[in-house]
Amino acid sequence: MSWDAPHSLLYYLLLLMLGSGVLASMGIGSLFFLKRSGVKRANFFYGLLLICIGGTLLHNIIYVVGFYDRFPSWKFFPIYFTLSIPTLLFFYVNLSLYPAYRLRVSDIKHFFLPLAQWLFFWSVFLRPLNDKVDAGRYFYNPFYGGLEQAIYLSSFFAYLYFSYRYVYHRRSGRLSIKEGRKVWYLSKLLKGLLILFGIHAAFVLTDFFCYEFLYINLRSVRVYAGLGALSFAALVYFLCIYGFQVLFWGRRLFGNQSKW
Repeated sequence: MSWDAPHSLLYYLLLLMLGSGVLASMGIGSLFFLKRSGVKRANFFYGLLLICIGGTLLHNIIYVVGFYDRFPSWKFFPIYFTLSIPTLLFFYVNLSLYPAYRLRVSDIKHFFLPLAQWLFFWSVFLRPLNDKVDAGRYFYNPFYGGLEQAIYLSSFFAYLYFSYRYVYHRRSGRLSIKEGRKVWYLSKLLKGLLILFGIHAAFVLTDFFCYEFLYINLRSVRVYAGLGALSFAALVYFLCIYGFQVLFWGRRLFGNQSKW
């Protein structure tokens, strides 16, 4: 999509919606690091989740407007965190339900791919401009390509499943009113994400098969790129709404004592 091409009002409304999602996720996510009520480690993971998904949405905006075409030196700026999002969501749910849980050495495996993806983007971003040309989207690239998209989709659905298993197990026990509300909200969070991510996954899979097998770059089609970006933005807004409720209405919802 050309930077200098004429655009319609819908295009600028799309950018406004996407940009607002980035600002909301970054703002609410940052406040979770300051949140004193609830499980502090769960707050940390949710805050990091919002910031990572907001950064990924910003990456999508930059791609839609063709910023990298005009400023290629900024290509691969490390704000793309698709492999971090499922892991951060899983640990938020886990620590919210089981505050006494302590991270173990065996948990390192969950963070290997997210960290490797972040380091990959840094390594390419810091290369000379001519070397970045050979580091585009490739099928077997596990950090930015066809394989990365497959890992992203499968890991998101897998972590959603395991997160819901934790919720189901916790709900089967005896709960206080406060714990019951928390479990109910977490179950609604996961069910909403399942629906929205299913829609987003349909766009990702269509783009993947067209790009890898039909050699058609659907991201260059404005309507498709816009709808695909909106499908991801819906996830961001949904997580922001949930975070806003927990952050500012946590005392009333869960009985937490908090200045927020």
